[in-house]
Amino acid sequence: MGKNSAAASSKREQAQAMVANQQKKAKRTRLITISVAAAAALAIAVPTAVVLTGEANQRAALSAAAEQPIDGVQVYGDLTSNHVEEDVDYPQRPGVGGDHYPVWANCGVYNKEITETHAVHSLEHGAVWITYRSDISAEEKAALEDLVGDRTYLLLSPFDDQEEPIKLSAWGVQLAVDTASDPRIATFITKYRQGEQTPEPGAACTGGLDG
Repeated sequence: MGKNSAAASSKREQAQAMVANQQKKAKRTRLITISVAAAAALAIAVPTAVVLTGEANQRAALSAAAEQPIDGVQVYGDLTSNHVEEDVDYPQRPGVGGDHYPVWANCGVYNKEITETHAVHSLEHGAVWITYRSDISAEEKAALEDLVGDRTYLLLSPFDDQEEPIKLSAWGVQLAVDTASDPRIATFITKYRQGEQTPEPGAACTGGLDG
């Protein structure tokens, strides 16, 4: 009995040791798995945080710049806003406000000239209208199209009856630039799209006419 008891005790000890060893291995495996997962999450989180922080800083910088006067912006006051059925000869090229057609131009990107009196109505609703001479380079045009994208309250169209390569117009204000990379473009959009100068902020920029 003594020998049998000792043998049984030894087997129990061996079994317990095996179980303990397996538990240690399982614990190490869990720790390794957790560490790898944490490292992977950190690898994703850090660049994402950097991107989000960069975007937030960029928005903050734009907003701060928009609080200041923008160099080169022309301001026009005392603009009428009657609905008329005939074309209007605006003193600016293109017009930045005044009488206009009863229906507005839908916001978006156009590859051909649009009716000026429709676009001016869109300005009344808070849109920014970006116009360009059709002789600008394909790269410049593509950059403007990327800038507008699917963003609302933005119009982009050619307009050959202007001296400058690119112009930005909102109700009562206008800015001429030479290139699509001019940083004032983004500042102008931030400041004047649905800006304080808008006569009818929030009014539709869809549901009108395509040009």
